[in-house]
Amino acid sequence: MAPTNSGITTDSATGERFIPSSVRADGTKRREIRVRPGYRPPEDVELYKNRAAAAWKNRGKGGVPGAESVSNEGDQDTKSSSAASNKNAKRRENKKKAKSAEDGPAPTNGKNPEKTTTAEPPVDAEAESEKKARNLKKKLRQARDLRDKKNQGESLLPEQLDKIIKINELIRQLDTLGFDSNGDKKGEAEGQDNEKV
Repeated sequence: MAPTNSGITTDSATGERFIPSSVRADGTKRREIRVRPGYRPPEDVELYKNRAAAAWKNRGKGGVPGAESVSNEGDQDTKSSSAASNKNAKRRENKKKAKSAEDGPAPTNGKNPEKTTTAEPPVDAEAESEKKARNLKKKLRQARDLRDKKNQGESLLPEQLDKIIKINELIRQLDTLGFDSNGDKKGEAEGQDNEKV
């Protein structure tokens, strides 16, 4: 039998374990050493391998986790794939077929057919401007409240002071959207003033 890492050999006839005799560097001879049955020296003990620790040691060497390695299409055909990747490939193919059946042949313009852009519903410009105006009105109200606190003598944080500085800019943005400094539409605000008179 082949010797172990520590040099212990086993006699095939008797089953005894021993370290064979050898010659030292100075020419003297070492005697044969018998090993007790059941004894395993530290060199022969297999070390426990923790998978998490091994993964931590090898981090950064394998690329991005979950990403496929870069290879040619010809290489992919020759390599054996896992069952999960085959199943996912079939799913993608079925999705492509279903999409092409619904939409008909779509022009790809040299782009990847999976990433064709779908037409989004048209955005209502008036609703969008009202949404922006509501946000600006809220910011303006908060800035005015902070200005009142400052006037009462409270100490404010630098971020709060920045909000106070931007009051005029918020009013200007509301004006460009067609709203007055209170956040009301300019046309509606004039109509309300006429009704009150």
